[in-house]
Amino acid sequence: MRLDTFSSADFDRSASRATEALWLLLSGLFVASWLPGSGWRVRLLRAFGARIGTGVVMKPSVQIKFPWRLTVGDHTWIGEGVWIDNLAEVHIGSHVCISQGAYLCTGSHDWNKESFDLITRRIVLNDHSWVGAKSIIAPGTKIGDGAVLAMAGLAKGELKSWTVYAGNPASAVRSRQT
Repeated sequence: MRLDTFSSADFDRSASRATEALWLLLSGLFVASWLPGSGWRVRLLRAFGARIGTGVVMKPSVQIKFPWRLTVGDHTWIGEGVWIDNLAEVHIGSHVCISQGAYLCTGSHDWNKESFDLITRRIVLNDHSWVGAKSIIAPGTKIGDGAVLAMAGLAKGELKSWTVYAGNPASAVRSRQT
């Protein structure tokens, strides 16, 4: 690869540079801070275009790249230190738990191209799913209704509904009762 040939000029940020700069400032000061409280985090995210349902709990030290590319359903919990690196859309359903330190990554690079082109793919976490602490969700991953990714798992592709997954890469270990 030749990193001097990389260009992100074609990447659509979906917001102005001024909006992004303001978000980075306010997010760093408040959303990603240690300060307690959830409601004000949710309100700030909504002010920047996030679509967030009712009863959402968002713990301290959460990082969200582009709130305007985030949808969260009702009664979802987002734990301390979760990083939602959403260069593409991230859709999180209702009654979802994302535990501490999880990383949701929507972007990568094409290592087959000398220019190391940026590749982005959306992530979907369906209702009643649970992402364990320190887990990683790869670009393009879809987690089915009620699926569980155990602690420190690496999810790629599609995780079937009502199934427990573990490992790196994650594989099904057993079914989960509905």
